[in-house]
Amino acid sequence: MLLVPSRGCEVWGYPDSLHAADKTRDLEKAVTLQNLPYDLSQIMASRPYLVGPAPHHQHTHTIILLHGRDSVADEFATELFESEASVPAGRPRTLIDLLPTVRWVFPFAPVLPSARFGVPISQWFDIWSVQELGDQHELQQPGLRMSTEIIMHVISEEEGIVGRENVFLGGISQGFATAVAAFFIGGEGLAGLVGMSSWMPEIESVAITFAPERIPVLFPSEPEVEGSEVETGIRSTRKTPVFLAHNADDGVVPLRNGVMLRDALRARKYLDVEWHEYGDGGHWFNEPQGMDDLVGFLKMAGVPCQPQSL
Repeated sequence: MLLVPSRGCEVWGYPDSLHAADKTRDLEKAVTLQNLPYDLSQIMASRPYLVGPAPHHQHTHTIILLHGRDSVADEFATELFESEASVPAGRPRTLIDLLPTVRWVFPFAPVLPSARFGVPISQWFDIWSVQELGDQHELQQPGLRMSTEIIMHVISEEEGIVGRENVFLGGISQGFATAVAAFFIGGEGLAGLVGMSSWMPEIESVAITFAPERIPVLFPSEPEVEGSEVETGIRSTRKTPVFLAHNADDGVVPLRNGVMLRDALRARKYLDVEWHEYGDGGHWFNEPQGMDDLVGFLKMAGVPCQPQSL
């Protein structure tokens, strides 16, 4: 069986030639390699792929979007900007056209060993299965810690340009799972989150590494109560708007994983989650309704839109 990449995101096949012993060896190798010390400055040498703002428009907002597994930033951006909303009819209606004041930032994922496929691939963290998230879950932790640090650095750069309150963070598939981890660790005050076809990542080990003081906030032992110590400890991130979209026919990340992500985020009282489920679109954006909904969300969150758009 060949490795088959889905549009813009995950590799989801598995070579029949890899036997059980090979899988065990590759698993051990991947965990070992990802735990080696890494030089963040070397990883960050691959500068993000940048698009916008449109000519003659002031830069008002930045949207940082993370590509999926086995994809790259410029490929993801190209496919994203080929997708169109439904209006204005007869005129250009890509995200660049409708949101001309936005600077789009697409970071590149590091190349990490894949335990399941036995080769290095572009991925934010290794994972055994996006269908069964608990399988070999220890694989996720080293890469997720590293990639969270990468994304926090990108956020820091962008907030220095337009202010943190004008920076959105998001992505598709594994990219948004990474964005969620980065948000929980250091995303206070961001303008919002935008996620497509994703799932809830393993974030506890990341929190222990970067922000152990936030463990009671991220993993409260009791339900959050208005005015409680847990809630007041995250006052700056209360009611951060979140856009989530998932297609029922997604053949890579099952809809049930997207629903679990939705429920996990809604359980955090400081998030305002907007959920969109579509019948078709595969492991990508639904068009044109999904694009309409995304533009509408960003408009409601304060991003200037072209007058004749949604």
